[in-house]
Amino acid sequence: MSSLTGKQIRVGKTRDKSNLHGRIAEHLGVSILSGKIVPGEVLPTESGLGASFHVSRTAVREAIKVLTSKGLVEVRRKTGTRVRPKKDWNALDPDVLAWQFSGRGVPAAIMDLLELREIIEPMGARMAAKRATMDDVAAIEKALLEMEKSVGKTAASFEADLLFHMAILESTHNWFMRPFGALIQAALRASFRQTDEDEGTYQQSLLKHQVVLSAIRSKNPDAAEDAMHTVLRGARHDIQQALDAEAQRKRSLTEEVRNTKIGHRK
Repeated sequence: MSSLTGKQIRVGKTRDKSNLHGRIAEHLGVSILSGKIVPGEVLPTESGLGASFHVSRTAVREAIKVLTSKGLVEVRRKTGTRVRPKKDWNALDPDVLAWQFSGRGVPAAIMDLLELREIIEPMGARMAAKRATMDDVAAIEKALLEMEKSVGKTAASFEADLLFHMAILESTHNWFMRPFGALIQAALRASFRQTDEDEGTYQQSLLKHQVVLSAIRSKNPDAAEDAMHTVLRGARHDIQQALDAEAQRKRSLTEEVRNTKIGHRK
């Protein structure tokens, strides 16, 4: 049976029933993606989950349908609802991405996501340099202007940065580029949460983004691609620093616990 207890999964009573099953699905999805519920584990019964969430079995059933559609769980008549192997998860589903990168700490998949960005975004910038209309360029310029206005404002700078990258994807006029927006959004949210840029570093990042815009505006595909690679190299550097800091923090915590145990023995 699942290791979840009523206390762990309790979401509390609410008067807002409009998307109750969505909140239940999110709570369970985050638990699965964070490893609190591991592949192969069986979830509590509908009635058990309903009691823990203080909701009806219908709401639980709808939540399970959401998780099933994303490849996270499977429902079998005799064995119940079981978490599927990780390879079966729909990793690019917008909700799955958001749930995976919703917690604290540096997610293990952050580098995988960055690698995918390094494949997609430079080519997206190249395509935008060839295809962007005047309106497309204006949208990219507007996003960059918002980034410039957001110096020292973390939340605002994130939103502006996201708009910048999304505007470039839109400028490719490739229908299949749009779904990658969720991927970009998840990657940026995770990296912004884990990295702490000072004003000087942010100004350098702005310059790199300005070069991307300039190349797209001048319809120079090679320069646009190279400039986007430069932007992403900066992101890679910042994320690696965050990963190193997290590893050091864990080593320090382990050492502290070990020294405490040794002190108690004495």
